[in-house]
Amino acid sequence: MNRRDFLQSTGLTVAGLAVTKAKLSFSQQTHPPSDGWRIFEVTAHAEVLKPAGETKIWLPAALIRNTPFQRTMSNQFSADGGKVRMDESKPPNLGIVVATFPAGVKPILTLTSQVALKNYSVDLGKSGPARPLPAAESQYFLQPHKNIPTDGIVKTIATEVTKGATTDVEKARAIYEWIVDNTFRDPKVRGCGRGDIRVLLETGYLGGKCADLNALYVGLARAAGLPARDVYGIRVAKSELGYKSLGASSEKITKAQHCRAEVYLAQFGWLPVDPADVRKVVLEEPPGNRPLNDEMVTSARKRLFGSWEMNWMAYNFAQDVELPGSSATIPFLMYPQAQTAEGTLDSLDPDNFKYEITGRELS
Repeated sequence: MNRRDFLQSTGLTVAGLAVTKAKLSFSQQTHPPSDGWRIFEVTAHAEVLKPAGETKIWLPAALIRNTPFQRTMSNQFSADGGKVRMDESKPPNLGIVVATFPAGVKPILTLTSQVALKNYSVDLGKSGPARPLPAAESQYFLQPHKNIPTDGIVKTIATEVTKGATTDVEKARAIYEWIVDNTFRDPKVRGCGRGDIRVLLETGYLGGKCADLNALYVGLARAAGLPARDVYGIRVAKSELGYKSLGASSEKITKAQHCRAEVYLAQFGWLPVDPADVRKVVLEEPPGNRPLNDEMVTSARKRLFGSWEMNWMAYNFAQDVELPGSSATIPFLMYPQAQTAEGTLDSLDPDNFKYEITGRELS
C-alpha cells in the first residue's frame, strides 16, 4: 500500500510538511471528534547527555492509523541542528520519529502528538456476521517473534489452557483467566519488562510487568490459532473508574508506559484485553496486595476482558523493531531510544539518556 492509499484508507490527510535546518513538522489531521471523544496532547522531550560522534534518537509516534479507540490528529517534531523525519516503512502501522545529529551538536528531539481517545468496549452478547481478517493480516498476527514463540512449551500450555473450549470466544477467555490466575506483577522488573514468554514458561517464574504478561496472552492466543497483538502505549490521565493504579498521577507521564493486548474474533472484531492490569490492581491498588476475590479486583477482571478505559494513548503494534538507520533490533518500541558512536544507550538510564514525557487534556 502506498502512502496516498494509506491516508485515504485511514481517513487521514497531510496538513503540513515543512523542512528547515532545525525542524520538520508532519501532521495527520482529522476534524476534532465529538460524542465521547477526549483530546489529549502528549509531548516527549529527549536529550543525550553524553554524545559521542554522530548521535541518533528514536521516538515512537502516536498510532498512525484510526481505530475505534484512537484518532491521531498530529505528530509534530523538531531537532535543532539535526536532521529529523518520520519513518513509516515498518509494519504494522509503526511510526518512528528519527533524528540524526552530527558531532558537536547538542542532541535534543521533541515530539508533540495530539490524539482523540474514546472508551472502548465490545459487547460479547451481540455477535455479528463473521468477518475474518484478510489472509495477510491474519498471518502477520499469528506469526511467532523472537520473544513470542508459538511452538514448544508455548504451544503445549496453550493446548492445555484451551482444552474443552469449543469457540474462539471461549479460547480467548480461557487464556485470559489462566493468566490472571497464574501470573503476578513483579515490581522488581525494570521498565515494563521484555516480553520473553518462553523464559517465563520454562522457568515457571510467571512474574513480570505488562510487556511480559500481555505478551504471554498474545503468544498463547497465537499458539491456539487466534490472531492477537500487543498494543504499546502510555497512560495519559488518571482513571475515572476509581482505580488509582491504572492511571497517570500527574501531567508528568515519563514512567507511565503501558502495553495492552487485543485478540481477533471473527464475529466481534478486535477484542481489547488486559490481564496485566488485573494483576496490577491486585498488587498496587491501595492498600495493596488485594486477594483475587476482592471486589475491586473482580470488577477489573470482568471489565478488562472486552473493554479499555481510554486514559491511555497507543503507539504501535510492532515487535522485533529494526530502528531506522541502525543495526539495532529491539523487542518493541515504547520507550525513547538513542545511539552514539560508542553504542546503543540504555533507555532506562537517566545518567546518559534523559527524557521527559508530559500529557494534558485539551478538551
